Amino acid sequence: MPNTQHDVDFMVKDSKRFADSGGWGYAEFEYDASSETFRVGGASDSPPQASDAKCGFACHTLVKTRDYVFTDYGKR
Repeated sequence: MPNTQHDVDFMVKDSKRFADSGGWGYAEFEYDASSETFRVGGASDSPPQASDAKCGFACHTLVKTRDYVFTDYGKR
């Protein structure tokens, strides 16, 4: 059985809007199980999140050769 959801993350590819972060914009939302709601991730979260579209860029530079994507969708 899975644990309680912690957060949800998004990556959006737009090379014009996010040219300074490899063409990707990032967003992270923290989940509150007690209220079943999400809120924008912030500096006090683990890991800390900046309030901009580059919040995930530093970590994703580890996979620059894969267009900054850690995991591909699985085959269906």
